Amino acid sequence: MKSANKLSEIDKTSEIDFSEDIQKLTSARAALRPVDETDGETAGRGVGTLMDRLSEAPRREIEGLVGTLMTLHKKLQTDGDRIQHEIEHYTALNRCVMQLTTIVADSVGKLPAPRVN
Repeated sequence: MKSANKLSEIDKTSEIDFSEDIQKLTSARAALRPVDETDGETAGRGVGTLMDRLSEAPRREIEGLVGTLMTLHKKLQTDGDRIQHEIEHYTALNRCVMQLTTIVADSVGKLPAPRVN
């Protein structure tokens, strides 16, 4: 059940709302108008600032997804280690049961035959 909750969290975090970014791009169209040579440096900084602001949300989303993937990777590694340990434990237990079964079978074979009257 816990993994189902994790998956729904991943689905929620992977939903990206680009509508705000599209609105920013549309309203920023005026900032991208041709400029004269004296205003070029200022416009360049403005475009850089605009790009930084527009890329901030996707950057945060990617960082969140990477964090989620790292968490899932650690969980997968931990679960894999636990399962490996349980398999080794089961194998040792199985070996002991087989040895015990052999001892019991050998001991039963050495019992005297029942007397029939």
